[in-house]
Amino acid sequence: MRVDELVVDIAVIAIMLLVAFPLHEFAHALTAFRLGDGTARLLGRLTLDPRAHFDPLGGLLLAITVLLPGGFFIGWAKPTPYNPMNLRGAQWGEAAVAAAGPISNLVLAAAAALPLRYILANEMDVGYLTVGLDLFVRINLFLMVFNFLPIPPLDGSKVLFAFLDPKTAWQVRPFLEQYGLLILFLLAFLPQFGGPNIIGGILTSIIGPVYGLLVGLPL
Repeated sequence: MRVDELVVDIAVIAIMLLVAFPLHEFAHALTAFRLGDGTARLLGRLTLDPRAHFDPLGGLLLAITVLLPGGFFIGWAKPTPYNPMNLRGAQWGEAAVAAAGPISNLVLAAAAALPLRYILANEMDVGYLTVGLDLFVRINLFLMVFNFLPIPPLDGSKVLFAFLDPKTAWQVRPFLEQYGLLILFLLAFLPQFGGPNIIGGILTSIIGPVYGLLVGLPL
């Protein structure tokens, strides 16, 4: 990797840690607060201050996956605490809190895609700004889709439970919450043992069209 490309990658990582991750968790906290739960506010998490949301392991994994080739990005901030019993709307309130984080990633991707689309459409030579914007869009779209996977502890599981009838949710939720991380781990490593790349296929089939819609070019 060239030095200038490394600098771009490090700059994007910094923006993710200082802006995107805090906004993701702030969106969770703000939605919970608006729906009646002040847990995050009481614990100082209803803020955009990156220091309140930083998770060392999640930040390290983001840096590693961005710097390594492959286009697979993973990372996280400290999960936002909330009490689902305080939320209005029962399971729909919990689903709204969960969905707010990934939606913030989509908003950030769309915001970065606007100047990127203009630059590409006009064939402007702006150095590595194009590379940085493109990487920022791709990371946010990846994290948005990944977080919407309906497997605990990902945000998509709360959305899934909201759409299930109460009896079915009561039956499957304990199992999924107990073994969700193991399921994710197994799905992620299936390709290493000759199995299908289920997660990669799902992510690619969604991210590609959304990227094309935002940027105006295929991924």
